[in-house]
Amino acid sequence: MYNIDMEELHIPVLLSEVLAGLKPRKGESYLDLTAGYGGHASKILDVTQDYKDSVLIDRDEFAVNYLKQKFPREIEIKNTDFYSAVLQLIECGKTFDMILADFGVSSPQLDMEERGFSFRAKGPLDMRMDQSQFLTADRIVNSFGEMELAEIFIKFGEEKPGRAKMLAREIVHHRPVKSTEELTDIILSKSKYSKTHPAARIFQAIRIVVNDELGEIEKTLPLLPRLLNQGGRIGIITFHSLEDRLVKDYFKEASSFGEESEIKIINKKPITAGNQELVINPRARSAKLRLAQRN
Repeated sequence: MYNIDMEELHIPVLLSEVLAGLKPRKGESYLDLTAGYGGHASKILDVTQDYKDSVLIDRDEFAVNYLKQKFPREIEIKNTDFYSAVLQLIECGKTFDMILADFGVSSPQLDMEERGFSFRAKGPLDMRMDQSQFLTADRIVNSFGEMELAEIFIKFGEEKPGRAKMLAREIVHHRPVKSTEELTDIILSKSKYSKTHPAARIFQAIRIVVNDELGEIEKTLPLLPRLLNQGGRIGIITFHSLEDRLVKDYFKEASSFGEESEIKIINKKPITAGNQELVINPRARSAKLRLAQRN
């Protein structure tokens, strides 16, 4: 359906930092909770060479189909959300030496107009990572009440209340909104340009609600130590403060019980992209990597 070269399009963020933090070794098992198009996984598995004990997960059907072509058949690839996958893996008694989660939207998702994630291109109001689900951006934009929209923009877009209410009112007034371009135009008509595109926070808020992104993370984090072998490492990449706060708070709590703690934090401050990476991949500018190890 999409005639795109994923190898050219998808650049894994913080790749060298992930490799340095997870320290993969030959024979180690690996779990990727958001494998996407395999950018991180391919480099880690090149080192470990352990395909039969490793698992790749993604809720995006297009990404999963690509992964199945990219990797050997012996590796297990699951097409589901990472919370459901984690529950399944725990039930099966699986454990791993490394776990990675990259909570960002992949470059192919952003760049495919048909997916409706981007405010920079005309596409349908979709934004679903799992295209089998019922809730879409269209349903939120064209069906939710004005107050409900404003609350979403405040809570998940971190918009100021006055601006959130004004934009919600404008969106309701212009219904039906038929495309990402129309939604962006409504926002731009009531905005002044700044460092951040005026539509960025609104699109982020809608996308988070469509995919229950924060709910998935919050439910999954406390389960991850059960999937780690002793001494196993976990790396989590986030792209905005709401995600990072959840990870930071969980790591802090889980490591606060002295010798009884489930994990210990490897890096107290999040790792961010260097200037060299930012030149090649500007989308890495908001990425933060946090690392921990199973006690």
